[in-house]
Amino acid sequence: MMLQSKFITAKEGKERGLIDALCSPDELIKMSRFWALEIANYRKPWIKSLGRTDRLGSLSEARAVLSMARQQAKKVAPNMPQHQACLDVVEEGVLYGGQSGVVKEAKVFKELVLSTTSRALVHVFFAQRSTTKVPGVTDIQLKPRKIRKVAVIGGGLMGSGIATALLVSNISVVLKEVNPQFLQRGQKTIAGNLEGLVKRGSLTKDKMSKAISLLKGALDYSDFKDVDMVIEAVIEKVPLKQSIFADIEKICPPHCILATNTSTIDLNIVGEKTNSQDRIIGAHFFSPAHIMPLLEIVRTERTSPQAILDLITVGKIIKKVPVVVGNCTGFAVNRTFFPYGQAAHLLVSLGIDLFRIDRVISNFGMPMGPFQLQDVAGYGVALAVKDIYAAAFGTRNFRSGLVELMAKDGRQGKINGKGYYFYEKGGKPKPDPSVQHVIDEYRRQTKTIFGGKLVTLSDQDILEMVFFPVVNEACRVMDENVVIRASDLDIASVLGMGFPKYRGGLIFWADTVGASYIHSKLSKWAEIYGDFFKPSSYLEERAKSVRPLGAPKTAQQAPTRSRM
Repeated sequence: MMLQSKFITAKEGKERGLIDALCSPDELIKMSRFWALEIANYRKPWIKSLGRTDRLGSLSEARAVLSMARQQAKKVAPNMPQHQACLDVVEEGVLYGGQSGVVKEAKVFKELVLSTTSRALVHVFFAQRSTTKVPGVTDIQLKPRKIRKVAVIGGGLMGSGIATALLVSNISVVLKEVNPQFLQRGQKTIAGNLEGLVKRGSLTKDKMSKAISLLKGALDYSDFKDVDMVIEAVIEKVPLKQSIFADIEKICPPHCILATNTSTIDLNIVGEKTNSQDRIIGAHFFSPAHIMPLLEIVRTERTSPQAILDLITVGKIIKKVPVVVGNCTGFAVNRTFFPYGQAAHLLVSLGIDLFRIDRVISNFGMPMGPFQLQDVAGYGVALAVKDIYAAAFGTRNFRSGLVELMAKDGRQGKINGKGYYFYEKGGKPKPDPSVQHVIDEYRRQTKTIFGGKLVTLSDQDILEMVFFPVVNEACRVMDENVVIRASDLDIASVLGMGFPKYRGGLIFWADTVGASYIHSKLSKWAEIYGDFFKPSSYLEERAKSVRPLGAPKTAQQAPTRSRM
């Protein structure tokens, strides 16, 4: 219960000796009086919890249980001090009595509550609750409209995931596909998603049946006449998206919100051929869409406050955390983290073992390293956005041919079980030694970039060379007002990329490291390796003025909507 914050039922509590009796709420006072009188009249013993030892077992048994719990905590949460602290306090109580345990608990609590981990978790708690406060949207007395029916265009991985999230929240969905085979496949994926939720215990069978009854398949736009929102989730091809938006504008009712799930394409380009710029908005879900908690809401300069408010409300209904961001290449999350994978590729070109890079990043607290992440996401995504990023980010973009070489070698990542890692059904991914010849070829091709000189780096160097360019790009994102506040980027990094919550999010963590230290390191690497590491003007200014990266630009300045 303490290590996993696990809830138990009252019945279990009684069985485990944590509570004395069970009764209905109406009987509570009556039962309490009865117990008090029984104790006062010596008919029941007055046993103080701190004095009880009947459930402890022998000292050797208690020590064995605590030792096992310590190992488990070290494995599950190696970077979180509170788990070991809980066990220290329990051990104190077991060895020296309950009163000693309580004294130790008070001492340890005072130390922990002031720790960086505690401050980070408190920061995330409040930051998550402020993402829906959007100046000019949520403070102008607008009322959200009821969204009863949503059309999802595209039944692939993302479309079916989005449809699943809507259905389990009792929103009717029309799933549109181009042919019966694709439609059937999409419906089958949704059914599979719902079954998965039932297996995990987060959905009952009755609710699953209700969700399936709210789904309707379509091969044309005839069912779009009464929808309140459309979410387009087709492949990242500009002409296709433009033609879809031109079509749905003619058919959907005038109040209907026209949303796209694009992860990179400028929304102004997507809606270029329409006259409905005020209701075009980005609804960027993260895969798998029915499980990942973040919803990036992308607004342009012309998106109406009503459309933004309605999508925020839908986000809450489907149990997502909405973060409103501005319109630019990659928006907030993908733009901030575009250097993440690129930095890892750069390190491999310098001779660093890719599995070591993944290990260092995982030990820091990320769910997986950048290479395993690439395997899981599939190489199609990296190849699709490569030219978009190159065009948008110029000299600070590191061009790597590694993914092309992997694909040429017949590797597709987790999809075909063969990437940087070897994937067997039901088993954990294992490093694939046979990938070395691809790495050798990649290093041979990149020899000319850095003179072919291989380097030796510490784990700390690896961590910093991967994450400091990400912090640098986050500084540009804040400088351009792509996010309303720095803490929104913290939440986006935690919920969208799996950045460790106990480190407070990307910007909070960067401020614990210090802007001047990050700036000095990036400046040094920029001299050796070029513009990929060149510090942004925002980072430079904060380093010189010794101001936290997350502090607002000026005390009075309200967030603006430039570049949005």
